[in-house]
Amino acid sequence: MSSGRSAKERIVMAAMELFWAKGYNSTSVSDILSRTQLNSGSLYHAFPGKQDILVAVLEAYRDGIYPMLIDPAWDGVEDPIERIFALLAAYRAMILETECTYGCPIGSLALELHEADPVVRDLLAANFNAWVGAIERCLSDAADRLPQTLDRRALGEFVLTTMEGGVMQARTHRDVGAFDRSIAALRDHFDMLLAKAATERMPA
Repeated sequence: MSSGRSAKERIVMAAMELFWAKGYNSTSVSDILSRTQLNSGSLYHAFPGKQDILVAVLEAYRDGIYPMLIDPAWDGVEDPIERIFALLAAYRAMILETECTYGCPIGSLALELHEADPVVRDLLAANFNAWVGAIERCLSDAADRLPQTLDRRALGEFVLTTMEGGVMQARTHRDVGAFDRSIAALRDHFDMLLAKAATERMPA
């Protein structure tokens, strides 16, 4: 941990790592204190309780989605549809780097916290909405190549569902092939949409 970070930032970073590795319920305040080397007074001054730390973690993911995830994935990729698959490729790289133990942090928390407090649930939804919104942006930029009646929101949600399901299956089977097959099927779907739009635009 960088000594240049505030105690609050150090707590959030440590909690992000621990919630991802162990889950929210299995992470104790003592775990966070051990990771940060802070005393309990410093932690409770910044965060009255463990759920307050969770809220800050979810806010950090929401606010950091572009700098932490999307911008690096899209660097050098100009085609908007290829940007979607570049983002999915970033998840594939994380699956490989962790030997198929990777789980999407937001997806994992959403599954674990099945009766989440409304504030937490709203932040989970905000994270998913931001991710889907990035896909919608790509689809809007490629609108002239896609069917005019396409429901871009629904397709963005389908891309998210494909990613989350592919990650979960790869982790369960310890096989990146499960993720690859899901993404290949999604690519086929996009190819069919592109072909459909090209046919629609052909002169009668």
